[in-house]
Amino acid sequence: MNGARAVAQEEPAPAHPTFAEATRVWATIGFLSFGGPAGQIALMHRMLVEERKWISEARFLHALNFCMLLPGPEAQQLATYVGWLLHGTRGGLVAGTLFVIPGLVVILVLSALYAAFRETNWLDTLFFGLKAAVLAIVLEAVLRIGRRALKTNLAVVVAAVAFVAIFVFGVPFPVIVIGAGLFGYLLTRQAPHALVPPAKAGAAGDDAADAGLNRVEPTWRRAVVVTLSSAVLWVAPAVLLGLVLGFDTIFTQIALFFSWLAVVTFGGAYAVLSYVADAAVTTYGWLNPGEMLDGLAMAETTPGPLIMVLSFVGYLAAFRHASGLDPMVAGLLGGLLTAWVTFVPSFLWIFLGAPYMERLRGNRNLSGALAAITAAVVGVILNLALWLGLHVLFGEVGVLDLGIAGPAWPVWSTLDLWALGLMLVAVIALFRLHLGVLATLGICSVIGVLIRVAGLA
Repeated sequence: MNGARAVAQEEPAPAHPTFAEATRVWATIGFLSFGGPAGQIALMHRMLVEERKWISEARFLHALNFCMLLPGPEAQQLATYVGWLLHGTRGGLVAGTLFVIPGLVVILVLSALYAAFRETNWLDTLFFGLKAAVLAIVLEAVLRIGRRALKTNLAVVVAAVAFVAIFVFGVPFPVIVIGAGLFGYLLTRQAPHALVPPAKAGAAGDDAADAGLNRVEPTWRRAVVVTLSSAVLWVAPAVLLGLVLGFDTIFTQIALFFSWLAVVTFGGAYAVLSYVADAAVTTYGWLNPGEMLDGLAMAETTPGPLIMVLSFVGYLAAFRHASGLDPMVAGLLGGLLTAWVTFVPSFLWIFLGAPYMERLRGNRNLSGALAAITAAVVGVILNLALWLGLHVLFGEVGVLDLGIAGPAWPVWSTLDLWALGLMLVAVIALFRLHLGVLATLGICSVIGVLIRVAGLA
């Protein structure tokens, strides 16, 4: 017994990463962040918590719960939060920016090709196998995060209720998160360990992995400085374009519309896409409904947040209302401006709120609320996995109105055996062979292209 204890005591603590080492990892995550928020969160969990042990499980989930409460892309905000914990403000800036840049570059290139050629059949061929691999990654996320987040029977019940609420009845994501948080907060006051096991109550996660993490005392002065500096950066590009080109151009419309959207986009991309589609198509006339669906297909099959589809919308809007500029140049400016006003607020929410969340980390009632949110998020991720699975493995041919208080359900065609086979290849690569995300994506993508080129699917 004493020998085992001595070995455990001598085991070295995880080394805190250097800024250069963390930057390389954030760049890798940015290039591999396929699969929407579920796949992206799973990727970060694997690389940061399990493989490198730079941050503890409890600290990671604490940050995730906070990001789920914010408007904007939760996975990008989670990267910013963890980057801030590792290396302060510069770490958060690098992590959040590198999470976005690869996908932004890809979506702008694809938008330019789309504007020039008006079709995306080649895109479907290129990403056929990739979608199947992403499905396997999301399934792994459900299992991996579920095993660690659902510590009590009641947490399992909360996850199940969240899944039924969003999948069957179409309850908005923010309502689910807020409801779960209130439930967990009130329940923990009466039953402290109903959602948080005794070993995890209080200041959980203060272990060796968290020893070198950033600690900042929240003050009013800091809050004012962060808010004002972020606000200036937020509006600067739009003001500069207005001074050069005039304030009555498409760029002013883009800046105002997407800035407002960044403040109200609770629940991620899917929660706001219907509104964006209606405004872009009906109100502003920037693109037609079919083009909106094509843009979503691009965003779903490229790295980065799904909300990146907004840059596609901004690109086409500026491309078609170039204000005397070359259309391609105008489109590029429109896409970049859209991304800027969409993502800059996310940095504001994290840099402003993270110190307060860190101070409250040991609060028992808050721990219960966040544990309930974590459980609900598992149910939401399961919904995303099922939604993605149906779209990857079957072909949607219509909708069926079931007469319930939720969205109409799709009517599916026959099972795509090639997609199922590719998904099984990805599952074997991930779960059995442990090849990793990059190798799995590469194998499935190559096989998928060969299948499509051969005309087999």
